[in-house]
Amino acid sequence: MRAVIFDDFGARPEVRDVPDPVPPPGGVVVRVEATGLCRSDWHGWQGHDPDIRPPHVPGHEFAGVVEAVGAGVRAWRRGDRVTAPFVCACGHCPACLGGDQQVCERQTQPGFTHWGSFAEYVAVHDADVNLVRLPDDLGHPAAAALGCRFATAFRAVVAQGRVAAGEWVAVQGCGGVGLSAVMIAAACGAQVVAVDVSPAALELARRFGAAVCVDGSALTAPGAVAAAVREATGGGAHLSLDALGSHATCVASIESLRRRGRHVQVGLLPTAQGRPALPMDLVIAYELELRGSHGMAAHAYPELLRLVSAGVLRPADLVTRTIGLDEAPEALSTMDRPGFGGMCLIRPW
Repeated sequence: MRAVIFDDFGARPEVRDVPDPVPPPGGVVVRVEATGLCRSDWHGWQGHDPDIRPPHVPGHEFAGVVEAVGAGVRAWRRGDRVTAPFVCACGHCPACLGGDQQVCERQTQPGFTHWGSFAEYVAVHDADVNLVRLPDDLGHPAAAALGCRFATAFRAVVAQGRVAAGEWVAVQGCGGVGLSAVMIAAACGAQVVAVDVSPAALELARRFGAAVCVDGSALTAPGAVAAAVREATGGGAHLSLDALGSHATCVASIESLRRRGRHVQVGLLPTAQGRPALPMDLVIAYELELRGSHGMAAHAYPELLRLVSAGVLRPADLVTRTIGLDEAPEALSTMDRPGFGGMCLIRPW
């Protein structure tokens, strides 16, 4: 098969012919119809994930058709249209047995623990636990947007953030996961403040329901972004999410909160970049709540898919660019630059 592959961290990725994957016991091989280009893939290419061993094929949010089925798989057949969460769970550890597959103790992740979906085919382990059947009315591009950013944002806003109608929600960083959070929070009846440095991203945030947009590029003084959010919300957000993953956006998210507010960390903060100094004085004085959010288990997808089928949530609207495999190496290697706004999808065929 053709795949995007890099031979060392930071080395220029290339499109090459590599061996087709084979279905592992209990797993399947999926023919990739669409796969998202995510900042997590850039982190992996940079060497920020300890599970990756080059040469490596990145890619972790995808949708497609089951091509081959391994021994022991009960629920899936060749030709089934599927997606999967980026965290593929074992189904047997204590976390899984408690329903928390997104923090599985023996998780696998396509694009991290093994070769991923920037390719014509990708292997998925423990298929009966991890595959999600796609509704007939959901196309592969929209489904690919669900696997990491949209599903992650859904759980971060609804489950971890416990958003309520009428609350103020601040979203720091309006890339794919941030714009997803804006759309989801607005659909839940919240008032959203979107923060980014890109005019294109802020325009999309406004289109997807943000009541206020804050241009972070114009607010360079320490604490200025948080002050702008507090002013816009009349005292601070009830819920704030760092959807980018940087020291500055993490701290700004916490400082944007009102008393008894809730911060959810969604964007990655790799230890290789150091740990941020958090304003714990505010956490104590305001009794703030800090939570992480790490994807969403496959068993939680039906609620999300119902809202998508009903038109309440529109992940397809977030896709603003579609490229082929040959364009993917350049797109991956330049993800640290200001973006075009929205999500980029790769179509391998």
